[in-house]
Amino acid sequence: MKAIQLLAHGHPGKLELRDVPDPRPGADEVVVQVQSCGLNHIDLWTEAGELPIPIDLPRIPGCEIAGRVWEVGAEVKNWRRGDEVAIQSNIFCGKCEFCRRGDESVCLSGKLLGVDCDGGFAEKVLVPARTLVRLPTGLDFDTSAALTLAGSTAMHMLTNRTQVKKDDWVLVMGGASGVGSAGIQIARQLGARVISTASSEAKRALAQHLGAEFVIDSNDEKWPLEVRKITARRGVDVVLEHVGGQVLVKCFECLARGGTIVTCGATMGRDISFNLWPFFVKEQRLIGSYGRNRADLETTLEWAAAGKLKPVIDSVFPLDQTPEAFNKLRSRKVLGKVLIEPFEPAPET
Repeated sequence: MKAIQLLAHGHPGKLELRDVPDPRPGADEVVVQVQSCGLNHIDLWTEAGELPIPIDLPRIPGCEIAGRVWEVGAEVKNWRRGDEVAIQSNIFCGKCEFCRRGDESVCLSGKLLGVDCDGGFAEKVLVPARTLVRLPTGLDFDTSAALTLAGSTAMHMLTNRTQVKKDDWVLVMGGASGVGSAGIQIARQLGARVISTASSEAKRALAQHLGAEFVIDSNDEKWPLEVRKITARRGVDVVLEHVGGQVLVKCFECLARGGTIVTCGATMGRDISFNLWPFFVKEQRLIGSYGRNRADLETTLEWAAAGKLKPVIDSVFPLDQTPEAFNKLRSRKVLGKVLIEPFEPAPET
């Protein structure tokens, strides 16, 4: 099969289209024919070798996968060739105490698809059958791939790690990003009033189109003051944060008493310090969020099928142009998701 392999780390790394052996399933595994795969900042970190875990090379990146079941292992009973599926990118063991209670996001033996094992920038991918989720009727592959990771991450943040309520003020950082664009829509569906941030006029227009009531220029160093003005100095109840570094620190300036920051990323830095006194005096919360549980992914796809959650797709690249897709994401000029499609679209009849 054809696949994009990362052969050497760098900025950019060495990504090459190569012929590799077709995967063969073990007893509890499934081979999925990839129809669409989203590009994520995890892929940029993998390319650069900047994740805090060792990565064996060569590696096929790609973690946001939708496709069709191609081949099943001898012990797989619930799937057959042709089934349309999404793949849960945080591969879980299904046996530890956390998996048994439905918290697969913190599995003791968790692996990252496209990082710890080969991912979806290929014609086929091998995964445990337990990671498959059936696509709802009528949901296309591009929509699924665009929401499978980013959308379910936002769903996990706003409905599992914290629970957004009707009339809450919610601040969504980076509203034009994959997580941000989904977060705006989810918060609105839950009845919240949404403020978002964005770094360009086009990104601000997109965030407003998605449902943000107010959108703030994140290039303005005094953007937290704008949040305070909008909320009549009260602050917001929830911050959906996925940037890290000093951006996360500034989010505390926007937070109401009893408010919550839920964070899932660190693209702008992993080490922070903040003033502990107002944090505990105002009984605020800082909550980590990692990946998603199976229930989050199922809910995300169900919302998408019902029209309650729509992906923002910036562009679609064929497999042999994956390095160009990496360059586009790296430029930070993307509105929504960049997708890779290994196969040419079928001609319309």
